[in-house]
Amino acid sequence: MQRRDCLKLLAGAALLPNLASLAQAPVDLHLTPEPSPHYPLTPADASFLDDMQRRACLYFTEQAGPLSGQVLDRATAGNTTGKLDPRPMASIAATGFGLTALCIADHRNYFPHTQLLEQVRRTLRFHAHTLPHVHGFFYHFTDIETGVRTGRNEVSSIDTSLLLCGILTARAHFHNDSEIQDLATLIYNRVDWPWMLNGGPTFSMGWTPEHGFLNARWKAYCELMMIYLLAIGSPTHPVAPSTWDAWARPVIHYDGLTYISGNDPIFTHQYSQAWFDFRHQRDHYADYFTNSITATRTHEAFCIALGKPYSPDYWGISASDSAHGYTAWGGPNAEGQGFGGIDGSVVPYATAGSLPFLPEACLRVQRSLKSNYGDKAYGRYGFCDAFHPQANYYDPDVLGIDLGISVVMAENLRTGFVWETFARNPEVSLAMQRAGFHRQPNP
Repeated sequence: MQRRDCLKLLAGAALLPNLASLAQAPVDLHLTPEPSPHYPLTPADASFLDDMQRRACLYFTEQAGPLSGQVLDRATAGNTTGKLDPRPMASIAATGFGLTALCIADHRNYFPHTQLLEQVRRTLRFHAHTLPHVHGFFYHFTDIETGVRTGRNEVSSIDTSLLLCGILTARAHFHNDSEIQDLATLIYNRVDWPWMLNGGPTFSMGWTPEHGFLNARWKAYCELMMIYLLAIGSPTHPVAPSTWDAWARPVIHYDGLTYISGNDPIFTHQYSQAWFDFRHQRDHYADYFTNSITATRTHEAFCIALGKPYSPDYWGISASDSAHGYTAWGGPNAEGQGFGGIDGSVVPYATAGSLPFLPEACLRVQRSLKSNYGDKAYGRYGFCDAFHPQANYYDPDVLGIDLGISVVMAENLRTGFVWETFARNPEVSLAMQRAGFHRQPNP
């Protein structure tokens, strides 16, 4: 299965016909209550995270187009020179993560400020004035230099949203640069969110010039929260706050734990929370941060219950490369089963992307993977995308989106920098207020 086709299926529950609409769902979903994590990082933890983040940020400086600023979808894990990978396909989602990574790199002084500032400017200029768009939405994959659409892939609502989260992070972080302010605002404000609703209460997953809007919609809990909040908070083309109530919140029960989730990989609990800070907040239905704690705890228990090679030091399966191609795998689903043909592989970003939710357990895995598998799995840009030591499989590539969620969530664990920076955009607090979020007292 090609990656772009696989990704269209990752809102698994959104495609299931038997889910009740949210309007019919009870407000009290009887979710597992979870305390927010309180885990003091050890010096060894901080050292590991700093090395992992520095390497991931290096990817977003070296594997970006020198003229466009677009970030490659993938590159060779064994790269030792930093040369731009010859495969020319860029990903707007990877570019969104990349813009956020550049802010982290500036915050941590990984690279010269002037270098990072100019890369952000170059990226925003290209996306504002050169990269083709349709009603403000961008094609998922494009040529890294020309911006020409790759193949027949879609104008993507989720990937445009991932890009916008990076753009708004850069706008807030580089707030003294007027060009960045103007370009970021132009790109966000021109997105015609009502158009992507295509007359319905929920967003289409995308559009192509050949066939129009995709039939698949973002209509059940997954990574979709960022789309709705960005749209609700738009100062130029907002959608009604009622769209927040239009998507379903299906509930999964596993081993005594109850949480909102579709039949999807664990990354769906990570992506929106990379930027939107749901800590100590809830809407009419749930506390989504603690919901992701439960989802991560459940995924850990599920993996370990599979038996060898999975263990407390080796777990985490999410949509990734595999020995058989790009795969949407993980578990448990609503029936308590795994999906995607789990074969003993581990996907490092599955735990890296969940660091703020279950820090002690996820750090144990991250540090164990590096310690136990060394240079086979961990190179210039950090972990390869997936590996299966018993089968002697180590993915030859790294993926931009997977390095991206890793570096962003590592920073959120360490300092909350991305959450706090992104929240300085006034549209963010407005969107959450319109969606019905309210603060909860800190425990």
